[in-house]
Amino acid sequence: MTEVALIEWQALDVRHTARWRSEAGVLPPKRVVEADDSMTADVAYRLACEGTAILWRGDFHNARQLLQAMARRLDKSGRKKTVKAAATPAEAFNLHRLRQGQRAQVLGKLLVPLAADFSIPLRRAPEVREACIEAWGEPDGLASVVSLRELQGLIGAYEWRKKGVPISTLGASIHPHYGVFSPIRGEYVDLVADAPLPATELAFDIGTGTGVLAALLAKRGIKRVVATDQDARALICARENMARLGLTGQVEVVQADLFPEGRAPLVICNPPWLPAKPSSPLEYAVYDPESRMLRGFLQGLADHLTDQGEGWLIISDLAEHLGLRSREELLSWIETAGLRVVGRLEVRPRHAKAQDVEDALHHARSAEVTALWRLARR
Repeated sequence: MTEVALIEWQALDVRHTARWRSEAGVLPPKRVVEADDSMTADVAYRLACEGTAILWRGDFHNARQLLQAMARRLDKSGRKKTVKAAATPAEAFNLHRLRQGQRAQVLGKLLVPLAADFSIPLRRAPEVREACIEAWGEPDGLASVVSLRELQGLIGAYEWRKKGVPISTLGASIHPHYGVFSPIRGEYVDLVADAPLPATELAFDIGTGTGVLAALLAKRGIKRVVATDQDARALICARENMARLGLTGQVEVVQADLFPEGRAPLVICNPPWLPAKPSSPLEYAVYDPESRMLRGFLQGLADHLTDQGEGWLIISDLAEHLGLRSREELLSWIETAGLRVVGRLEVRPRHAKAQDVEDALHHARSAEVTALWRLARR
């Protein structure tokens, strides 16, 4: 049985214990004080910066406002000046991530209680039981404590799961689960919709996530798609999406580190785009430590392609603009893997940060290009 993490605190000379919940892998805080609506934002901010967690006992909406006030104080603490002091794009990126981590650490100190049935025992608290069950499973009978910031993320993910993310090229919506990367950046999906298919009998989708690319390939006429992932939530999510779309007879979702058995005339992969260490389990969809998944896909691709098959690598060049990986490195990995480039489709990003001049990494984001590399065996 998995050991349950516990948080302990004292209030009115009484010792309290509850289950500690953190999908980000944060350890339970050592210092905890209870607080209500009488606590000011300045005091809360000072306590959080000093490492003291604040367990909220007041009005839930006031807790949300307090969190926003703490965030504003953080944002005034010289973020842009710190990043602009960096000598290189890579240094700017590392400083930016450090700042993000510090911000998350401080804001994560505002905590809220959850009853054993996942209800929130606070005034004007929303109904979050279904969202908690979707993320954590059925209640285990233990009262728990979670950071308000993480709970808000969980609620937001649940809303996306209910309403879905519209995918225009699919003509339908994809419903992401909590902890599974959401396809809200649609440009990479458009590339897969536009690329010429080398064949229509079989395709492998490596690291399928929500299953959006596997579904798109099926909609484009691929008779059989084998979609792989090693994350349990992703596997459940992809299977659920295939059922919603009526594609369970066409798309098989299997658990695998990378490749399924056999060869296919089309093998696609959309790995995490940035070669950096994730700071929490939820970041593995964005950060690929030492480009392990990217390199693993390239190294194994030739052995899983048919003679005339193609491998589609969907990846952004943001890492190149940040100085985290060079184009020469990527090309050398492709060559070393016994592959050659037979074509390349490109698209500019459409997300808001690409136009946000206040963003700490605006220079790199404004130059970013997302590409679909068409690869074949040499």
